[in-house]
Amino acid sequence: MPERYRVAVIGRTGRGNYGHGLDTAWLDEPRTEIVAVSDDDKVGLAAAAKRCGVEKTYLDYRKMLDETKPDIVSICSRWIDKHFEMAMEAAERGMHVYMEKPFVRTLVEADKLVEACQMRHVRLGVGHPTQYSPRLQTIKQLIADGKIGQLLELRGRGKEDRRGGGEDLWVLGTHVMDMLVSIGGKPSWCSSEILQEGRPITKDDVYEGNEGLGPLAGDHVRAMYGMPNGVTAYFASTRNANSNPSRYGLQIFGSRGVIELLEGTQPSVKFLGDGSWSPGRSGAEWQDVSSAGIGKPEPLIGKAYQARHLLAIKDLLAAIEDNREPLDGPEQCRAGLEMIMAVFESQRQGGRVMMPLENREHPLRML
Repeated sequence: MPERYRVAVIGRTGRGNYGHGLDTAWLDEPRTEIVAVSDDDKVGLAAAAKRCGVEKTYLDYRKMLDETKPDIVSICSRWIDKHFEMAMEAAERGMHVYMEKPFVRTLVEADKLVEACQMRHVRLGVGHPTQYSPRLQTIKQLIADGKIGQLLELRGRGKEDRRGGGEDLWVLGTHVMDMLVSIGGKPSWCSSEILQEGRPITKDDVYEGNEGLGPLAGDHVRAMYGMPNGVTAYFASTRNANSNPSRYGLQIFGSRGVIELLEGTQPSVKFLGDGSWSPGRSGAEWQDVSSAGIGKPEPLIGKAYQARHLLAIKDLLAAIEDNREPLDGPEQCRAGLEMIMAVFESQRQGGRVMMPLENREHPLRML
């Protein structure tokens, strides 16, 4: 393995820019060095080069990959219309990838990218910070130890701001779906409803979404999933129904209690030891959960646990060296994407759809 991994950064000023700091995140990992930056906007390119401390700059990212031959490609843009194209260009050159969420636009793209990574032994990680949090592993252990009893339900919601509905399902729902897959496994079916101003959406309600998301529709989304072992999962989002504090995140309900999980590398995690799920009646109190357990101080401190991408970068390097998949690898992200696509497909078909989905195209283009 190299003493230092050479990283090439791809940004898109004006079209998602450099995501949530995916360009400079590498500067905090001593085993990586940024060797070049690409951006088709000259002003944005110059600014990114200065931030990253590099001299080699490119307007064409393909030329950058061919000339600099990096070990890792950082795909930074929040817009996802080029995510598949850029990731494939890297994978076909045998270069590892770390990329901003959401993953890609369709299951067709996801299937091709998963196959390309497998064929060329490319390790690809996606920027869902919660997946890399030590607290997520603590939650899984609490569930396995029966701390909340029998697992019964998983309930997720988006931010429900002006993006509430279809856009929220994509932009913030991708984090929630990632949590659902990690904790509950892959669903076997989905039943959903997408509404616009109180009525089911039609073809006339479909529009091209922001940030290169592709077709979108609906200001209200509600979906139900059949998870392994008889567990039911839910996701919902209603436009402009947000609150303070936000409901954005996941609640995990068991026969003896509840765990609440928000998003992040050190997310807020709460435990309620109350099988009635009603502390107003039971008198039970919510308790903080750290990586060490319920009611215990957090032993893991430092920048790696606060920065949005540093734990993910360290995991990607470990995945490369240990010849394993990253914690949030392409198959994990495909499963989360499939949960999003199943919402649209169930609405298109007017009822429950079985998963994995037979239709790999975008359902809203087929209304």
